[in-house]
Amino acid sequence: MIIRLAIILFLLASSSMTMAQDSLTVIPTDTVITDGPDTVLLKSYASRYDPRKALLYAAVVPGLGQIYNKKYWKLPLVYGGFFGIGYAINFYQGNYTDYKALLFYNLDHGLGGDNDRVSGDPNAYTTGQLRTIVDKSRRERDFWVIMMGAMYLLQIVDAHVDAHLKEFDLNPTFKVSFRPSMGHDELLGRQNSMAIVLKF
Repeated sequence: MIIRLAIILFLLASSSMTMAQDSLTVIPTDTVITDGPDTVLLKSYASRYDPRKALLYAAVVPGLGQIYNKKYWKLPLVYGGFFGIGYAINFYQGNYTDYKALLFYNLDHGLGGDNDRVSGDPNAYTTGQLRTIVDKSRRERDFWVIMMGAMYLLQIVDAHVDAHLKEFDLNPTFKVSFRPSMGHDELLGRQNSMAIVLKF
């Protein structure tokens, strides 16, 4: 490969000299014999990460797509999110079942009015309050179930997009910096500010 490049450069240099001399010179062509293949297959870093495979892994087992992409630091975020949302679902489901049982107790004992409460217990909730608590607990539980589905989809999308971004080549000379900036304007006078400087 280096020999070919040297020959090409030699031919280009000699042809420019012949044009400068304004004469015709015939240069015999050389042949290069190589023993091995003339191309080298390079397996790029990006081709090792298939976005479809990352999506499939994340869909089968949450967090496995992040492991496939070698983004291990995202695992606590994925499983922490699932744990937190699961805790909220369990909390509101517990409230829903407990207060629903109290509401049915009131309704079974003829306390169907909104201000009716169990006699002898001044701290007991009224039937209207129990209905409100049961409705709110059910609504919150359903909301967190939807959030669990959204968390599942989010980690799938994250694994897929992260596998795609492995192909993205960031320019190493790209720099962003903040610098003080001073300017003078006829109307406003002297102005001091911060400027964002981009170099690439």
